[in-house]
Amino acid sequence: MNFRLMVFTLLSLVALQGCLGGNNKIADEQPIELERISGGLKIRSLWSSKLGGDAEHLALALAPSSDGTRVFAAAHEGRVSGFDIVTGKRDWEVNTKLKLTAGPGYGDGLVIVGSADGDVVALDAVNGTQLWTQSVAGELLAIPLIFGNTVILRTVNGQIFALDSNDGDLRWTAEQSVPRLSLRGVGQPAAGGDRVVVGFDNGRIVAFRLRDGAELWQAPLATSSGRTELERLSDVDSNVLVIGEEVYAAGFQSRGALLLLESGQAAWVQDLSSAGGLAADWTSLYTTTGDGSVYALKRETGAQVWQQNDLLRRGLTGPTPFGEAIVVGDFEGYLHWLAAGDGTIIGRARAGKAPIAAPPLAVGSRLFAQDEAGVLHAFALPQS
Repeated sequence: MNFRLMVFTLLSLVALQGCLGGNNKIADEQPIELERISGGLKIRSLWSSKLGGDAEHLALALAPSSDGTRVFAAAHEGRVSGFDIVTGKRDWEVNTKLKLTAGPGYGDGLVIVGSADGDVVALDAVNGTQLWTQSVAGELLAIPLIFGNTVILRTVNGQIFALDSNDGDLRWTAEQSVPRLSLRGVGQPAAGGDRVVVGFDNGRIVAFRLRDGAELWQAPLATSSGRTELERLSDVDSNVLVIGEEVYAAGFQSRGALLLLESGQAAWVQDLSSAGGLAADWTSLYTTTGDGSVYALKRETGAQVWQQNDLLRRGLTGPTPFGEAIVVGDFEGYLHWLAAGDGTIIGRARAGKAPIAAPPLAVGSRLFAQDEAGVLHAFALPQS
């Protein structure tokens, strides 16, 4: 039996554990109906563009990225596109003819995508020219990370591959054990200084030396507990954040922590479950949980600033800071603007009718969201 697929299918059952304190009654409830917002932000749609075929319910790591002048996006059927960030004009399009499941990641002038079969393709960010290809062992479900002339890839089977960004040659590999039962999906690694930090399905955060993959430290976010395998799930499927010398991470049905990049020592640890992803601004850390709660914590101490429960069971994406708001997408194609200060819902726009599965991308005064129908949507920074 494919246990990862079984868990993905039963997410509606395990999501009840994905919140602070838990609530074992919500599994039988329906998604909260949206209420009208009076006097909210005026949100303006700029443009949208079809990327390719849909990928609904596949839990893929397909999300837009940007170099500041272009935005890059990929479709499951294999097409990768680069758009002018202002006009939405498609500057280039490449058909890789692969079943893409991760990317595109951007860095070092490259656009990197990965497939279900472990195929990796590097394209020139300016014109889409294919520069190199490589193959790794395992399905790619984390957005590739490009840092320090190195491409870091995280596969579903617990492996890390580091490739030379110039030619795709393998530099090093590393591996952690994968529990028999885990959620479908893996979080994007992060990097800072001379190290790469990765979250694994066994609930551990591990730092590797960038140049050779030597393991520098491990930090367990949770130890397995509970009577059933579902109750013991503690995957770190949310992205890891590295900000200066600080590492922020959170697991599913687990804990959140601020770790020191140099040593892995915890500055604070809090009970926190993250299912959609982590994001941060100057003062706060934001996350969404499996049941659809949105939380803000103080970066310095981990103390809770606010909790928003008006979007429960709406399949929320991870949060994205945008202006003075935090934006999340949902399973009906809505984007919700939450006030960064107190979590109040202050605006809403509908990209389309298909689910938005990945966190939106904020680039300057523009916000981009990709839905599971294979459409990229662009919005302007709203005015009060």
